[in-house]
Amino acid sequence: MTDAQQFEVFLHNYQNMVFSTAMRLLANQTDAEDITQEVFLRAFERFDQLRGSRTVGGWLKTVATNLSLNHISRYRSRWTFFSDIFHGTEDNDEQPVDFPSPVDTDETLAISDRRELVEQALQSLPTAQRVPLVLYHLEGLRYEEIAVKVGVSLGKVKTDIFRGRETLRRKLRLKLAEEAS
Repeated sequence: MTDAQQFEVFLHNYQNMVFSTAMRLLANQTDAEDITQEVFLRAFERFDQLRGSRTVGGWLKTVATNLSLNHISRYRSRWTFFSDIFHGTEDNDEQPVDFPSPVDTDETLAISDRRELVEQALQSLPTAQRVPLVLYHLEGLRYEEIAVKVGVSLGKVKTDIFRGRETLRRKLRLKLAEEAS
C-alpha cells in the first residue's frame, strides 16, 4: 500500500472525529470543514510520525480544538460575549432535563433523536456559551484550562458555562414541549 493510500485510510478513520470536534466548537459547517481540512494538511506533513502513534486521535483532536479556538479568537470582534450583555436569567427553575435509559428499539430511536436535538440546541447557543460548554463537557477540560485556552478570566468561564447550561436547558424544554404537543 502506498503512502497516499495509507493516508487516505487514515483520513477516513479520523475525519468524523475531527469534523465533529470543530463543528461543536464553531457551530458552522463551512468553518468546521475548513478546520478539518487544515488539521489533515498538518497531519499529512507529519504522517511519518503519526502513522504508528497510539495517541494520534488525541493529537488530531487537540489540533482541531486549537485551530477552532484560534478561528473564534480571530473573529471575536464580530461577536459579543453573551454574558456581557445578559445579566440575569428569567427562569431559575433547576429541574434537569431527564433522558431515560434505552430499553427497546423505540426508546433507542427516541434517545438518538434527543441527542440530535441536544446537538442542534448546543449549536444554536452563542459562541461564548457554546465553546466553554463543549470544552468542559465534551473535551473534558477543567475551568482553568478553558480560561487559558479561550483567554478569559476563570470567573467568566464559570459564568458562561452556567448560563450556557441554563440557556440549553430552556431551549431543550421548549423543543420537548413542542414535540409533546
